[in-house]
Amino acid sequence: MFKSSLKLKNITQMINQIHNTNIESETVITSPIELRKQIKVSNQGKDSILKSRKTVNEIFLGNDKRLIVIVGPCSIHDIKAAKEYALKLKSLQREVEDSIYIMMRVYFEKPRTTIGWKGLISDPDMDDSLDVEKGLRQGRELLVWLAEQGIPTATEALNPITPQYLADLISWCAIGARTTESQTHREMSSGLSMPVGFKNGTDGNLTMAINAIKACSSPQSFLGINDKGQISTFKAKGNKSSHIILRGGIQPNYDKESVLACEKLLRENGLAERIMIDCSHDNSYQDYRNQGNVIDDIKNQIMSGNKSIFGVMLESNLYSGKQKILANKDEMQYGVSVTDGCIDWEETQSVIRNLTKAKSI
Repeated sequence: MFKSSLKLKNITQMINQIHNTNIESETVITSPIELRKQIKVSNQGKDSILKSRKTVNEIFLGNDKRLIVIVGPCSIHDIKAAKEYALKLKSLQREVEDSIYIMMRVYFEKPRTTIGWKGLISDPDMDDSLDVEKGLRQGRELLVWLAEQGIPTATEALNPITPQYLADLISWCAIGARTTESQTHREMSSGLSMPVGFKNGTDGNLTMAINAIKACSSPQSFLGINDKGQISTFKAKGNKSSHIILRGGIQPNYDKESVLACEKLLRENGLAERIMIDCSHDNSYQDYRNQGNVIDDIKNQIMSGNKSIFGVMLESNLYSGKQKILANKDEMQYGVSVTDGCIDWEETQSVIRNLTKAKSI
């Protein structure tokens, strides 16, 4: 008996030496289906999401001639400020709805080049406590509220597990420049229920986004978690509503020549010549104040006859600029980004109203 116990102890020690050697802790969180039961969306909200997804797809296909504008904070960190911003956006949408279809940028996950705050889901309290359960709940509660308000939402899918918790509330999704080349994200996107945009690489490479569109629109099999949180294999039929997003690289790529080159590449690969342009990031030289200049150029291209540009992305908040995350959250500025700098609400209205000149139905 003693020898058996000793042998078992030795086996356990050996396993500990080779398995999860860098893992400090493990926390089980609520399954996707349980969270959806606890934070439900009404039939009215579901109807709003279905209509929004259909509208986005119709604009992508060219049947609806309006221009999609995905606009909002670089990242969501303050729910109160996000709701205030959303209501302003809702009012502006009514004003420009004949030519512009506004979607709110609701980003909960932030890819980091090295280290930094990873977003509301990972760290809702912005103090490295990493309460993911709380982050998922806050994120879902906000998305449900937005759906009930009839405000279409757009986000980035970064962690391949997160969509099971939130994707039923999203109308459009992006795959970022750092993950466009990831097989995991291409496979996951093939099974998403909403249109998906792939950004070009951080160096400006378009080919990886083209390849991502091809992979996403094709049938895929992949590993993931199901509604109960169980590891499962999935077979997806492919997402036909996938497209490219030009976000700049070593040089901006929103100009006429870059757009024509992108059209040519899409055409050569048998893909729809439909392009969305990110007015921030490397297209603005990483300076949020340049986004208005990018919009002016896009507006002029459309007014000169461009048919491929069907959407733009803007980083905007209640107030301009960005701020550092402070230990004392009461000392932080309300309505100011904690990640990339954003234009303020006044400029946001001006920029979007300016775009209406390019799209007269």
